[in-house]
Amino acid sequence: MTSLHAAAAGFAGVAVTFALLLLPLGVGLPLLSRAARFLRARSDAARSRTARRSGTPLTEPDPLPVEEGAGTRRRAHLILTDQGFWRDLEWAWLEPWAGGLLVGLPPALVVYGASGVPLQPLLWWFIDRDSYAFFPVHSTTMMWVSMAFGLAVTAAGVLAAPVAVSLHDRWSRVLLVAPRNTRLERRVVRLSDTRAQALDTQAAELRRIERDLHDGAQARLVALGMTLDRATRLLDSDPERARELLADVGRSSQQALADLRDLVHGIHPPVLADRGLGDAVRSLAMDSFLDVHVEVGLRGRLPSPVEAAVYFGVSEALANAAKHSGACEVRITLRHEAELLRVTVTDDGRGGADPALGTGLSGVRRRLDGFDGTLAVTSPPGGPTSVVLEVPCASS
Repeated sequence: MTSLHAAAAGFAGVAVTFALLLLPLGVGLPLLSRAARFLRARSDAARSRTARRSGTPLTEPDPLPVEEGAGTRRRAHLILTDQGFWRDLEWAWLEPWAGGLLVGLPPALVVYGASGVPLQPLLWWFIDRDSYAFFPVHSTTMMWVSMAFGLAVTAAGVLAAPVAVSLHDRWSRVLLVAPRNTRLERRVVRLSDTRAQALDTQAAELRRIERDLHDGAQARLVALGMTLDRATRLLDSDPERARELLADVGRSSQQALADLRDLVHGIHPPVLADRGLGDAVRSLAMDSFLDVHVEVGLRGRLPSPVEAAVYFGVSEALANAAKHSGACEVRITLRHEAELLRVTVTDDGRGGADPALGTGLSGVRRRLDGFDGTLAVTSPPGGPTSVVLEVPCASS
């Protein structure tokens, strides 16, 4: 099948080349747009196949440039100045060799070896100068030797097939990925967007802290000071009332301290600072009424901002599982490999979560954007629901 796809890619390359050769005559102007779209369809299909086999998506080039109402000459100019078009054409010229020969070699070995094995016991009796590969078959001994060679060729073809497909996928990734300039431009745009989002998030967080302080601890401390003033004035005239007011001061101070602790916990949980991300997630699991299993595969401490962002992401995912999924069990895995932190939160609920995400997970996604991280939610009807957080970072 891969060889057939390679042949289709070669046909697309020939069509585009034919249109390019006809450009000086003017005939290729209307043909170029159609041939380029056909080529892009073949390359997009190849990207999908390669991503499906490897499990890693490929960075796609920008769509072919199109201007509404543009003439054929203008459309041809836009296509010829598009880097993605030339990248696809390079792939189409080379794919028949990489796909047709590299991937076609193992099946050819299997067919050649398997076809010779059953025929050799019969042919050498009827053909005076029978040969198989470079073995002249003129005796029973040589017949067995040629059969053994055929079996070896068949086995070599079977064993070489996965290797050939893997090499072809690597080759395809090199040719089908978006041009470097395109990736850099997208990177700059993404960094600009995430920087703006990070600044907005930081400003919103500061406003939240100020509001919580003003409405919580600050108001209690002001009331505590007024109560102390009243108690001081009543010490001589009404000691019993003064003791009651002092008892109220004690209760108010405890509540103010609890408010401050909650505020600090919302900014950066102490367990996260003291014990690290793994133990902090375990504390979340113990506080949840669900049956939560945590598997930690971290080799050291991660940057503090990354730990905080991931911690709040896991907290939000657990809260959603408890409120909306109807789940009984949740599994959380934390892995850090190849400079990538990957956290998966999977519940056994009914699934069907809105892929547009809620406001909580949207906030988590904005947090992760600041670290070039990603958040993905998979929730088919009937479950399970899986939330995956990935952040590129190095451990200490």
